[in-house]
Amino acid sequence: MKMKKILFTIVALSTLSLVSCENILNKEPVDQFTNDNFWTSETNVQAYANYFYNAFTGFSGDFYFNTLNDDQASSGFTEWTYKNAPATNGTWSNNYTELRRANLLIEKVPGIESMDEASKNHWLGVGRLYRALRHYQLVRLFGDIIYIDKVVDVTDEDKELYLYGDRQDRDVVMDKVLEDLNFATANISKNGSSRVTINNAVAQAIKAEICLYEGTFCKYRTADENGKAADPSRATKYLTEAKNACQAIMGNSMYKLNDNYRANYSSLDLANNKEMILYKHYVYGSLVHSTIDYTCTSTMQSGLSKAAFDSYLFTDGKPLATTSRDKNDRPRMNANGDLDLTAILAVRDPRLGQTIDPVLMYKGNGYERWNSGMETTSSTGYGIMKFDTDKLPASERTVASNSTDSPIYWLACIYLNYAEACAELGNCTQNDLDISVNLLRDRVKMPHMTVNPGHDPANNMGVSDLIWEIRRERRVELMLDINDRYWGMIRWHQLDKLDTQKYPEQVYGAYVKNDPVAGTSAGCKITADGYVDARSDDPAKVRIYDKKHYLYPIPTGQITLYKAVGKTLPQNPGW
Repeated sequence: MKMKKILFTIVALSTLSLVSCENILNKEPVDQFTNDNFWTSETNVQAYANYFYNAFTGFSGDFYFNTLNDDQASSGFTEWTYKNAPATNGTWSNNYTELRRANLLIEKVPGIESMDEASKNHWLGVGRLYRALRHYQLVRLFGDIIYIDKVVDVTDEDKELYLYGDRQDRDVVMDKVLEDLNFATANISKNGSSRVTINNAVAQAIKAEICLYEGTFCKYRTADENGKAADPSRATKYLTEAKNACQAIMGNSMYKLNDNYRANYSSLDLANNKEMILYKHYVYGSLVHSTIDYTCTSTMQSGLSKAAFDSYLFTDGKPLATTSRDKNDRPRMNANGDLDLTAILAVRDPRLGQTIDPVLMYKGNGYERWNSGMETTSSTGYGIMKFDTDKLPASERTVASNSTDSPIYWLACIYLNYAEACAELGNCTQNDLDISVNLLRDRVKMPHMTVNPGHDPANNMGVSDLIWEIRRERRVELMLDINDRYWGMIRWHQLDKLDTQKYPEQVYGAYVKNDPVAGTSAGCKITADGYVDARSDDPAKVRIYDKKHYLYPIPTGQITLYKAVGKTLPQNPGW
């Protein structure tokens, strides 16, 4: 009963908005705790900080569903997130709400007399880690932002500096983010063996992700499209920080790759999976997700694109252009009347066969996986089975009932981050590859990557062959995961590659011309070359690149609030 009261109070204490004076505070006491008497023990602090774990969405938003990329194509066609600036944006307001939550912890912990200094620094580190993560997410979306490092009260003399403060330069904000990250990694010390709470390895993983993003973003940005010219010195600083954070985890014997690639995504329980640094635990009837609802039911899947399919290497370790293996991508009709991919998948990186189904499925030709009782179709013909499992009971396959656990931070990501940081720094050795990405290749029995991998004619990003291959490795290892491909395009300054008019293969799918059902009024739309066109409703739809999409627009409602008090909140360029 006491824990319920604590958790109820956590919501009351911390879900306070910073976006306007009108809704900033509710000072009425809730239940038996108030903001004045709650902060008295480490038990209460821990209960409060548990919310930070809950904020990681896992399968409830970070996997499969993000289709603004070149890996997936939705049947309804995915446009840019915004065509025009919206009045409100939940991501903007939610992040500022969460910043208040973090700052409240940071403010209150030093005054708790019952805690020793090391314990205080641990929880301050957790708060600063969460604050860093939220500022980073805001910068990634909006660029220059209003930096918040305190809990604002309506009685504060300087409240308008925060409530209606100027947008700070994104580089300045990110340097403050790094300060928080460094404090967190130096002081977070508890729950070291846990994979469902924030420990030091989680802090290092978050630091590695943020610093890799910042390092590559600053290396490749341009003044024309990102507002600032490339900054090699800044890039080197952050890439080095990313590399060091990865090494801290790679040297921790608690973490080890598991033997099964797909088990990271299709397990009922990840508790014993040593690859997990932090995972989201789902419980049927309590906390569930819907990923499998969408990948094995009558709802048409957002299938794997032809561009993604073609990015997988062949079993000789070579790409489509130079392989000596059979390049044929035309499936064969099997005895059940399905277009079978078995022979095609046999000569490809095994991760492809662990991501998609062994037969095609499309409008007019569904496929029932594992006798589930439900035929599934895919917008591209390539069905996604990476997240599904035949171990899931029938009762947990219905809407919002899935209970498979989700990775949040895991060792494969660390290996990819490490290899990329080394390559971007220009000092990547064969040993660096052997202790990182080649371990991922060993798991699926693929040939090793070398520091001189040879040229792939498909390399259209203007980078070295090694960086291209590391990016490819990242793409296939994290296919459909954590929206990684989209944010990669942002930080590599490659967002133009999402222009479907210039790169139509990202809305195309499998070859189906030799199926008499395809292309008929009952079947899917196909191109002149015989490939599925995922834009079944309107094949003329296109997504045209505009440089303004490197940043989200500032919500116009916020701009209006500033005007009301005689201040200005500038809009992002192009919006």
